[in-house]
Amino acid sequence: MKFSDNNIKVKGDREIALVPSIKDKALRINLNENIYGTFAEIGAGQETVRHFFRAGGSSGTIAKAMSAYDKDFSDAIYGIETDGRYVTESRLKKMLTHEVKIIEERLNREKHPNKVFFSYANTVATIDFAKQFKGHGWVGIKYQIEPDEDYNEITLHIRFKETDARLQQETLGILGVNLIYGAFYKYNDPKKLLRYLYDHLDKDQLEIDTINFSGPRFADVDNRLMSLQLVKNGMTDAVMFDPQGHNVLPAAVLYKKNILALRGSFRPVTKVNIDMYEKSYQMFLEENKVDKEKTLVIFEITLSNLRSEGEIDERDFLDRAELLCSMGQTVMISNFQEFYRVVEYFSAYTKARMGLAMGVSNLVDIFDEKYYRHLSGGILEAFGKLFYRDLKVYLYPMKDEEGNVVNSENLMVHPRMKELYKFFKFNGKVIDIPNVDEQLLDIFSREVLKLIGKGKTGWEHMLPAGISEMIKQNHLFGYDPKKEHAEQV
Repeated sequence: MKFSDNNIKVKGDREIALVPSIKDKALRINLNENIYGTFAEIGAGQETVRHFFRAGGSSGTIAKAMSAYDKDFSDAIYGIETDGRYVTESRLKKMLTHEVKIIEERLNREKHPNKVFFSYANTVATIDFAKQFKGHGWVGIKYQIEPDEDYNEITLHIRFKETDARLQQETLGILGVNLIYGAFYKYNDPKKLLRYLYDHLDKDQLEIDTINFSGPRFADVDNRLMSLQLVKNGMTDAVMFDPQGHNVLPAAVLYKKNILALRGSFRPVTKVNIDMYEKSYQMFLEENKVDKEKTLVIFEITLSNLRSEGEIDERDFLDRAELLCSMGQTVMISNFQEFYRVVEYFSAYTKARMGLAMGVSNLVDIFDEKYYRHLSGGILEAFGKLFYRDLKVYLYPMKDEEGNVVNSENLMVHPRMKELYKFFKFNGKVIDIPNVDEQLLDIFSREVLKLIGKGKTGWEHMLPAGISEMIKQNHLFGYDPKKEHAEQV
């Protein structure tokens, strides 16, 4: 069974893709005699199915539409949530699974041999009456492309940016139609499907910060790359992967945690990165009110860093993520060039302690005014956001061109910034990481990368245990055993 989307207009010798209206999308689904399924929407009205009812011909598409607002009713249908929360991924998946099971049980395949079944669901909390919490939700679809094929699934988490419940409901309805339409007509190009989720929507209305694809039609889809697309397309500012390499919801991971963040290229991760992590982590745990069980370490890679060589190399991105995750680390890809934006982001989810581990060159950059010209308050506004909470910088030393070790005591900032730097330094906001092996200061990831690319040896000892073996085994960062053999010969 083929689903195609041929909304193409020819202008001169150019082909221009037309964006169908929400009504046209719903109507096209309704008029497809093979698409048939259910809608289950909780928390923000039945906004998605409303579009299908109004488009016309909905009896050919809608087997059932429902909402279970009362928690006891919801529990009776979908089961009890052990944590008592209903706007969760767990709830969404239970809804999708239950509704698909109902379809299969109640609709005879012999009577409907060509039908492809689907279940669309969402569980959402819109903005509260006091307008303190803007609202968020989980949205998903479980569906077939062929009648005899297993189900595919697309789930995503959204955050509302609008400050009116009615507007949020309307936004959710449009998103739902876009998701259902994309699921059937754009499944063969998930990157395009992602972009089409914002048809007739603006990024000021809605943020999508987590998405996952699964099922036979998405067997070759790497969800980490889909998360990267979210940041690249401006749909969210940051995405995260757990040590198993799975997409995770930042809010769930960061909630009420003490956070220690390390920013770098990690291309590849070196002994310097790990030494910085291990030493700063021990210092962070010694801080007052820092409980190890409630502490999260994050290795952050910025989008600008991924673009350092031009356009983003997805294979290169995956190489970095895989190595860090293999070491049991949580990885974050962000659109935050300035450090104060990272702290602002974390502060939305936790009020606990925070720490930033960085090298001297990063700290010098923080005191460079050029990064804050877009702020009305300039660097003072940025530093107010960066240090207004009890945040500390754990500083890893470096060697200058003469081979001298540079730390917080002798680093050079712009003359205009000297007094500002002294203020934060003497108030304990900047702390040197002690007992660093000076031999490690001669290791640079860019040099390791060059050696790998040229097929030279000698880079292995610059990396943590097991990392060089992974690079060779999986041919990461352009490693080619033939080059290495030729170099040795």
